[in-house]
Amino acid sequence: MRGFTSLSAQAVSLLQDNIDTDQLLPKQFLNAIDRIGFGQHLFHDWRYLDDKEAVLNPDFVLNKPEHQGAEILLSGANFGCGSSREHAPWALADYGFKVIIAESFADIFYANCVNNQMLLITLPAEQIKKLSDIIATKPNSLFHIDLERELLTVAAIGIGFSIEPRVKQNLLLGLDRIGLTLTVQDAISAYEKRIPGFMRGE
Repeated sequence: MRGFTSLSAQAVSLLQDNIDTDQLLPKQFLNAIDRIGFGQHLFHDWRYLDDKEAVLNPDFVLNKPEHQGAEILLSGANFGCGSSREHAPWALADYGFKVIIAESFADIFYANCVNNQMLLITLPAEQIKKLSDIIATKPNSLFHIDLERELLTVAAIGIGFSIEPRVKQNLLLGLDRIGLTLTVQDAISAYEKRIPGFMRGE
C-alpha cells in the first residue's frame, strides 16, 4: 500500500451523530469480498430514491454538484458504530474518502479504517462546526492535512490534531496488519526453525 503523508482536497460535511455501519453500507451489499465496487452503494438509503440506485436524492449532501470529488468527510460523534464488518470502510475508501474527521469513532471501525489506509481525525465538536461553516460558505475550500506535523489548515486557520504514534507510523509507511507482520518475517522464520517439529505439525 502507498503511505499517507499529506492531502490537499475538498471536504463535505455530514454532521450527524451515531452514523452506523448499516447506514454507511446496508446489509444487502455484503455478499462480496472484493474491496472494489462498494463506493457506489455508500449511504445507499440516503443517496438514492429507489432500490436500484437509478434515481439520486437531490437533497443528499453527497449528490450536490459542489461536493463532487470531496476526499474528506466531516461528521459527528460515534461515527461507524454498529457491526464490526470491514465493508463499511471499504465503501468509504472506494467512494474516494481518504480522511474522516469526527468528534469520535467506534473503536473497531477506527481500526478497520486505519487498516485500509484511511486517516481518522478526532476533533472537538466546536472545531468541527467551524470547519463545517467554512464548507457551507465556500464549498470549494481546500483542506490541507499534514500527517507528519499533525496539522490541518484551511482558510488560513490551523488546527492541530493528535494520533497514536503506532497508527501514524503505519499510515506513513503504508502498512496494514499483513504488511506489519511481514516486516518481522525473518524473525518469525527464525523462531519457527527453533521450535520442535511436533509444534510445526511434523
